[in-house]
Amino acid sequence: MRYITKSDLIIVALNSGNLMIGIGVMCLLPLISDLIYFEFDVISFVIPAAISILLGLFFRVYLKDYERKKIKLKHGMMLSSFAWLWASIIGGIVFMLATNMPIIDAIFESMSALTGTGITMFADVEILPHSILFFRALEQWIGGLGVVVMVISVLTKPGSVSSKLYQSEAREERIKPSVKNTLEKTLQIYAIYTVAGIILYLLAGMPVFDAICNTFSIVSTGGMSIKNANMGFYHDDLIYFISIVLMILGATSFLVHYKVIKTRGRSLLGDLQFKIIITVIALVTLMLYFVSNIVPIDLLFTVVSAITTTGASVAAPHVMGMWPPFVIICLMCLMLTGGSNGSTVGAIKLVRMITFFKGIYRHVREILSPEGRVVPVKLQGRKIPEKAISQAGNYITLYMMFIMFTWALFCLFGYDPFRSLFAAMSLQGNNGLELGIINHTLNPILKVVSMFDMWTGRLEIYPVLITLRAFFEILKR
Repeated sequence: MRYITKSDLIIVALNSGNLMIGIGVMCLLPLISDLIYFEFDVISFVIPAAISILLGLFFRVYLKDYERKKIKLKHGMMLSSFAWLWASIIGGIVFMLATNMPIIDAIFESMSALTGTGITMFADVEILPHSILFFRALEQWIGGLGVVVMVISVLTKPGSVSSKLYQSEAREERIKPSVKNTLEKTLQIYAIYTVAGIILYLLAGMPVFDAICNTFSIVSTGGMSIKNANMGFYHDDLIYFISIVLMILGATSFLVHYKVIKTRGRSLLGDLQFKIIITVIALVTLMLYFVSNIVPIDLLFTVVSAITTTGASVAAPHVMGMWPPFVIICLMCLMLTGGSNGSTVGAIKLVRMITFFKGIYRHVREILSPEGRVVPVKLQGRKIPEKAISQAGNYITLYMMFIMFTWALFCLFGYDPFRSLFAAMSLQGNNGLELGIINHTLNPILKVVSMFDMWTGRLEIYPVLITLRAFFEILKR
């Protein structure tokens, strides 16, 4: 049975227009930095921007007669998958033109920035033009909230299109009844925290350019730095502490942020996911402090970076590689879990983990209970549907299968099994913490697989699988 028709492809192409226009505009924004620092590398940004904008306009104009066709969730997922891939390719062209890096490395760099993974292919980022450093930071900031979310909050009208695209990026929580209003409010909160982060970094003595780029990187839980030593370059505990606060803010649900603003902070401690994040950070940091000789602030920073999937670091990869194995395993568990649903983080996310373990506990209780008794599963006083428990288990299983495949492939190419597992978890969870095996010397096959992991990890797998299924169905005809 065929599930994809010509009409489906037209709907996807038509609605891709706005996304492509938005991605093209994103490529033009770094020209501000380019002109400020007199680098005059306009072509590197204008050519990719023109390609994306003109193609987007072509789809909007040529297919405008199909505008009334109803968009479904499958279309939204295909659109979302395409948007992230297209944004990575266009961003990769920018990197290739500006730095002459190989196209695979360039697309990897763009994909890593957009998905908030934060692993770089540049051997020395400090020699890069300011415009490229700003572009990497901007990609992280836009990707943190979501490429599709950013575009539809600005360019798309309220309605079913906005709703389906919102769902396609694995977002369900709404601050307002309308998706459009929810996105606008989310963007406002995101902008407020961004401005606050820049001001705090400036007060801590950070240069203006560094403050802007680092805030974009940290509040988006992206972690891709403008310094070779990442945040460790600054050797300043105050800057580390500001970064820790911003990472936790980025890993907290935007719905919680909105409630905090409305209640002037009273509702924050009522959020289960936030309480778990703070508790885990405190307990794991204390435990690792007593079993290792790592500097406390370095340890706290890394623990927060791991659970928030930021990937920012104060210790170099080769230094982290010499930490006790128990510490690395604890970090891997945090990287696997991630932060709150409805935030900027990657990984499995706490709400799925909570739902999954509550389902296991329910099963144990049902066996111990009198025959025929149904034990309800509740989360913060609300009953969890049976479907949600099943979906959580299915997603976690699929997520682990992707990690196992990548891990095996790294081992096949001769990399250390322990470090390979760490790398696989980091890629799939869009984390970015690294032990020194993912760089420009990586085999091209592994680079492509790594990009696929980052792509699927950011979109939570299913939209990409649906898109690939549609693609193969088209090829069979």
